[in-house]
Amino acid sequence: MDFIKTTEKDSNYQDLEKMTISQLMSNINSEDKSVPLAVEKAIPQIETVTQKVVEQLSNGGRLFYIGSGTSGRLGVVDASECPPTFGVSHDLVIGIIAGGDPAIRKAVENAEDSKIQGWKDLKKHNISQNDIVIGIAASGTTPYVISALEECNKHNIPTACITCNHNSPLSNTAKFPIEVIVGPEFVTGSSRMKAGTAQKLVLNMISTATMIQLGKVKGNKMVDMQLSNNKLVDRGTKMIMTELNIDQVEAEKLLKKYNSVRIAILNYRNESKTH
Repeated sequence: MDFIKTTEKDSNYQDLEKMTISQLMSNINSEDKSVPLAVEKAIPQIETVTQKVVEQLSNGGRLFYIGSGTSGRLGVVDASECPPTFGVSHDLVIGIIAGGDPAIRKAVENAEDSKIQGWKDLKKHNISQNDIVIGIAASGTTPYVISALEECNKHNIPTACITCNHNSPLSNTAKFPIEVIVGPEFVTGSSRMKAGTAQKLVLNMISTATMIQLGKVKGNKMVDMQLSNNKLVDRGTKMIMTELNIDQVEAEKLLKKYNSVRIAILNYRNESKTH
């Protein structure tokens, strides 16, 4: 089957510079509405990848995201949000971007073109067969990502990918591909737009579903979240009040004592049983 780079196809809109701001907003929004529908079609693939992620993490492995540019940044964002949201260690979900951390803020020239650096960056983390690597690339053609996954395959490390083109080199390299076909961008080739939105939605699904499966959510609450600011302390207090049917003062005392919603609830119940 031929590989057609739909992410690089001409926009469905012409003469963007002649549009009013209102028209621009309307047209961009119209394009954005198609993204969740494209993600929906890929749910079976996303489910397969998530099952593999849960399996690897349940057996002591880690989840790696690797990408360049927007794709790399999105992986770093998702990885960095797992510890505060779910109370997991910072080395459980790891985001790697071509060009290293400076590339999060500024584009690093030619970083995505290296065919050896991706694997080198993974090796710095002592990657093993217990782990799983998800390569993220809208085009599905990024050498940095493809070559890293090729090396993972050689070393029997499970590989997955998130891409926005069908039958891309990256899809054909990953053992568990996810393809979300969003079509041409509003600004031709600007894959930070629909493709970036699609990747973010898929990453949300994978990490959230994984953490729920690993027991990091109770009911619908983030009981293992890190209490790193006043908003989160207030949220934690309310969770404890609701769960234990106690007043705010007592809930605040419990949270201060245990510094964890889950542990506070557990200890309160254990103490109630012994009295």
